[in-house]
Amino acid sequence: MVDPFRHRVGVRYLEVDAQGVVFNMWYLGWFDDAMTAFLADAGLPYDELKAEGYDVMLVRSEIDWTRGVGFGDDVAIEVGLDRIGTTSFTLVFTVLRAGEPTAQGRTTYVVIALDDTGKAAGKQAVPDKLRAALEPRLVGT
Repeated sequence: MVDPFRHRVGVRYLEVDAQGVVFNMWYLGWFDDAMTAFLADAGLPYDELKAEGYDVMLVRSEIDWTRGVGFGDDVAIEVGLDRIGTTSFTLVFTVLRAGEPTAQGRTTYVVIALDDTGKAAGKQAVPDKLRAALEPRLVGT
């Protein structure tokens, strides 16, 4: 079993709402940032992924919160692969403050081909290079 990947985030003042906790939309930004760091750590930096002629698009995301985090908190986003299919994969994200979970998310990404101009050209199978980077990080293996 591979050690979980953790992406550090320092909560900025602009991310906190009037209730004193991080506003919900920032979690999706954190997850996206953690996804690209996760791929880079797995040996596939995002620029390389795109240079290979493909990209990923978010098709579903869900988040459950158990407690809030506030300005100045240092959190870690733990990332793992939940599943990998023919054209998509699902990552799980756990937000940790001082080692304690504060939120959990799941995001499914579909792989798309890029045309010669770098624009989306339709769904495609998960390329071997991406599959090889992801599979060793399957949660529970």
